[in-house]
Amino acid sequence: MSLNWKIGFEIELMAPRGLSRQDLAELIAQQHDAGVRRVFHPQSEPSQVPGTPLFQNLTLGFEVIDQQGRLIARCVDDLTLQDDLDKTQKPKPGWYRIVSDDTRLLQLVNSQANPADSLTTVLKPIASLFSTYAEAGPGGMVRIADNTDNPIAIAAPLPGERERPCELITPPIDSNHGDRLEVLLSAARAIGFTIPAEGATHLHFDAIPLCSAPVFANLVNLLWTHGENLKRLVGTNSRCRRLGMWDEELLVLINESDFCDLSWFDAKARLAKLELTKYCDFNLKNLIHPIPDKFTFEARIFPSFLHTQPLIEVAALMEAILRYAATASKISPTAPLKWKLESVQEFLKALPIAEHFRCVWLSRAASVG
Repeated sequence: MSLNWKIGFEIELMAPRGLSRQDLAELIAQQHDAGVRRVFHPQSEPSQVPGTPLFQNLTLGFEVIDQQGRLIARCVDDLTLQDDLDKTQKPKPGWYRIVSDDTRLLQLVNSQANPADSLTTVLKPIASLFSTYAEAGPGGMVRIADNTDNPIAIAAPLPGERERPCELITPPIDSNHGDRLEVLLSAARAIGFTIPAEGATHLHFDAIPLCSAPVFANLVNLLWTHGENLKRLVGTNSRCRRLGMWDEELLVLINESDFCDLSWFDAKARLAKLELTKYCDFNLKNLIHPIPDKFTFEARIFPSFLHTQPLIEVAALMEAILRYAATASKISPTAPLKWKLESVQEFLKALPIAEHFRCVWLSRAASVG
């Protein structure tokens, strides 16, 4: 059950009623003789306010840090997880989120406010920066605005049961993937965590081996052709949110006659002209517009897992596809294939993957039909 790529895992889980993602973080910390640190976790969600398409959020998450200061895991919210929650429940005391309509202001809050502070005090440093004050509002919320009453941020009690969703995030793992994942997932199972209705697993593969125009073009052509069949093969959750294929503009661009001759620097510059989104089956945006500590290719099509073996199996399949893209000669564009067992089997047999993993996926393909 070995993997040979540096991979970060993001596994969406749901705490049982009465527990929260903090409980999972604290159990993992106990098992590692480590500490737990409360942090802000930035997220966005659609807004119902005309002219404001998105609200930016800072929600409460928990980092497990070992005695040498190294990250073991993060347990954070994921706003796409909704259907398992009883929204009529009262907010849990001490839990809140911070909302703004401007991502820059929220970054300022993130850098200046202390997530260990209470709802009533957390925005005071921001009010001080603007020479204003925090104003109490209905429902226990706290609002700050500038001196012209333009809103800056609102801290509000977390809606009912929003402490239960838990995205379990690992740091990049480069060896013993299975053993390290099993420690985390066994802790989740031990206290009754379950798979959410909309649950997914996102895999972040170190992008350095993919930084080549020919490799990038091969990868896009491969996934354009086989992406829908891959989703059927791995059992993508039909209730999972924020998936979908790329715009065809990407396929056209990477198949321009000179693209594969470009340096990676020039290829990135050309790709940067596209409006890529992370909310798709395969997120390429981090390769083109890297964020600190997340220079990755992200595969987002996998269901959620509470056990390690199937998680390693999907990671091995995706790793093999990346290796195929990196080592194959030029792969030409082909229209997305419809499911046909023979063509899926042919694709799996062509991948550079360990035989025991290949057998797993050939068997899975036969069972899918």
